[in-house]
Amino acid sequence: MSSQATAVVFEQPGKMSVRKVGLVEPGEGDCVIDIEWSGISTGTERLLWHGRMPAFPGLAYPLVPGYESVGRVAAVGDSGALTVGERVFVPGSRGYTDVQGLFGGAADRLVVDARRVTPLSDALGEEAALLALAATALRAVTRGPEGVLPDLVIGHGVLGRLVARVVLALGGEAPTVWERDASRRAGANGYPVIDPGSETRRDYRLICDVSGAAGLLDTLVGHLAPGGCIVLAGFYEEPVSFTFPPAFMREAQLRISAEWQQEDLEAVVRLVADGRLDLDGLITHRQPAAQAAPAYRQAFGDSECLKMILDWRSAK
Repeated sequence: MSSQATAVVFEQPGKMSVRKVGLVEPGEGDCVIDIEWSGISTGTERLLWHGRMPAFPGLAYPLVPGYESVGRVAAVGDSGALTVGERVFVPGSRGYTDVQGLFGGAADRLVVDARRVTPLSDALGEEAALLALAATALRAVTRGPEGVLPDLVIGHGVLGRLVARVVLALGGEAPTVWERDASRRAGANGYPVIDPGSETRRDYRLICDVSGAAGLLDTLVGHLAPGGCIVLAGFYEEPVSFTFPPAFMREAQLRISAEWQQEDLEAVVRLVADGRLDLDGLITHRQPAAQAAPAYRQAFGDSECLKMILDWRSAK
């Protein structure tokens, strides 16, 4: 089996290539995955591309980005938990010899600890690349006070849509979604999307912000009910601050949703399998992996591109 893979490599901020990289020798607890599809994250990968990512363990260039990969098991060690040919979700890899893996999933072949791999039904195809974002959405939805689901979501990108869909999948009432970009207000699935400038309510119990806009807190506090909660679920590269007196008068709560965990991923896989969570309509653009450079430009620059998928099958 080849000790190399073809990967997207951020050589340095603003410089990308698609080239061969070295793979580590698989250990007894590892598996080798032939990747079919990977997603482009317009949050973390944009920060890596522009060189603005806060310090992470292993952050150095050149690096392979990506944590939304789907493929089939090509080889497996002694774990016994996987079968050759099985379709799986992979949240990235650090199994490279000559580049950093942060987060390492944008390659046609990965070496990864078998414990980090999640088996999938063959019925899930490219949409399985959305599972990491769905797990992120589930974690955010459940970070508020016990028994309270978001009734306002900030942002109608792919993560905001998933948050709204997860609320409905868990039996909650349809949340309102704010979206400033008129072109992104379409595509709602059972919930209203409004221009925040037209908002009149000031009694939201739980606001889930996935916008990543660090300066929005004062506005959100103004729309909270007394004792209401704001969950920060975006990724904020700038300091987050707020004016204290309005939050004090509402006795507001502020919570932060961290990175999804394995139990979140397993839970959304069950929601999808049960038909309660629909992933349709969220992938809007696709490119062969060889066209990664224009794909990244479009993913980062086109507001109509909700989710870009790289197809690695032609790279084999």
